[in-house]
Amino acid sequence: MSATVITVKNDGSYYVKGDFTLVTEGGTPIVNEDGQEAWLCRCGQSSTKPFCDGTHRKVKFQSRLDPPV
Repeated sequence: MSATVITVKNDGSYYVKGDFTLVTEGGTPIVNEDGQEAWLCRCGQSSTKPFCDGTHRKVKFQSRLDPPV
């Protein structure tokens, strides 16, 4: 069993890698075809929620958690 790592991408989605299960609030499993990884929407605009479809680039979503370089 590998550790799960969630990376918050600057101006983008959550990248989840490792052993995990996605479920709705009511406990219904959400099928993740990639198995051991997923890109999850953070901007709220994806047409494939909870998965990211790249819309954050179109809507110019901004969220930088790292200090400026």
